[in-house]
Amino acid sequence: MVEAAGGAPDLPATQLGYFDDMWQLQASAHVLSVLVEESKIAIIVDCTILYPQGGGQPSDKGFILSIDEQTRFRVEDVRTRDGLVYHYGFFEASDLGNSSTFQIGQEVILYVDKSRRQLNSRLHTAGHLIDVCIENIGLSSLQPGKGHHFPDGPFVEYKGAVPASDIESRRAALEAEANRLVAAGGTVQAAVCSYEEARNRCGGQLPDYIAKDSKPRIVSIGSSFGCPCGGTHVKDISEIGSMKEVTVLEGALSSADTGENGSP
Repeated sequence: MVEAAGGAPDLPATQLGYFDDMWQLQASAHVLSVLVEESKIAIIVDCTILYPQGGGQPSDKGFILSIDEQTRFRVEDVRTRDGLVYHYGFFEASDLGNSSTFQIGQEVILYVDKSRRQLNSRLHTAGHLIDVCIENIGLSSLQPGKGHHFPDGPFVEYKGAVPASDIESRRAALEAEANRLVAAGGTVQAAVCSYEEARNRCGGQLPDYIAKDSKPRIVSIGSSFGCPCGGTHVKDISEIGSMKEVTVLEGALSSADTGENGSP
């Protein structure tokens, strides 16, 4: 059954399976809605492991398969809106040449594109690692700005001034510290916490946009303080690969969070 979209569906919020297990690439779910939005088909399930674009990280890709493997939906994009996760894509033709659809309540299997997830996770963790390095090399006065963890030119921007005479030495120090931490390794952890616990995990303070009655998800890199984050990450810092291309742009430190082995 495919329904034309007429506003946000009256459905329970999608459970985010990747919040608890960022490395799960296959999981079962139940179909809640099959919609058509401006000629695009969207599938909504009760719980998803596919990451929707946001927080500077691109969405996962993958597919949704019926239990009998007769109906396959190719997921090309994932977005979130009003607490619901929309999986956009198309139904692939069956062996008989016919396309099909899912029924409401039908059990399906979700699959995540492994290579894409791994690359996106490496880039996102690298962005967080740069934050740690900024602190470690004595540039804590710089304020974090935009983070772009896409393969086509990933970067993290910081607001603040770096004296022209220090630019090259700071760049070299940042790159060296990043590679030192990657070589040493360290576990990456994510936890949904009470406001007080989250504040403690983040060194005693949280950004103003975190509501005091909320339960934020905190990601910690190695033994460093964490920060609020809803994205996916590698299990260990060492999986990032070497860090490179640290530059200074327009008076603000901008650090490419790219590693080797499959990065652009």
